[in-house]
Amino acid sequence: MNDETSERIIKKYPNRRLYDTAISRYITLEDVRKLVKNGVKFRVIDAKTDEDLTRSTLLQLIAEQEGKNPAILTTELLELIVRTYGDAMQGFMALYLRESMEVFLSQQKLMREQMTNLIQTAPVSVFAEVARQNLRLWQSLQESFLKSMTGEAKNPDGSQKPPKD
Repeated sequence: MNDETSERIIKKYPNRRLYDTAISRYITLEDVRKLVKNGVKFRVIDAKTDEDLTRSTLLQLIAEQEGKNPAILTTELLELIVRTYGDAMQGFMALYLRESMEVFLSQQKLMREQMTNLIQTAPVSVFAEVARQNLRLWQSLQESFLKSMTGEAKNPDGSQKPPKD
């Protein structure tokens, strides 16, 4: 498993212990969180049935983090998410949330990089440029999402473009 493109296999035993086959030792949920933070690809499988438990393990990790830190998933946000289940737009919601998180994380990375260079540049110009980039990215994301949902083209002001004959 030294190949960087391979997934690490973590086996979950009936006693709820996690065994990382790449390093041949038991690990904790905190170790799994570190794998996620470091971008390591892995799969959690049931040791007896080979059922994929990755998603439920990640949900468990989120629940644990939500209890320790200020909540990201507030009651109101969770209610909104629950309302989308079973709706015809459920698939679009998953896509929208994924793309929104990707934009957020890329902006977070950009902000960190620019903050490191803050001493060498004027603070106002750094924040103004980040704000402009954020606005462009969010507008692009919103437009793409609307187009994928409606199949209609929109003008920059949000009005509908006339159909082409």
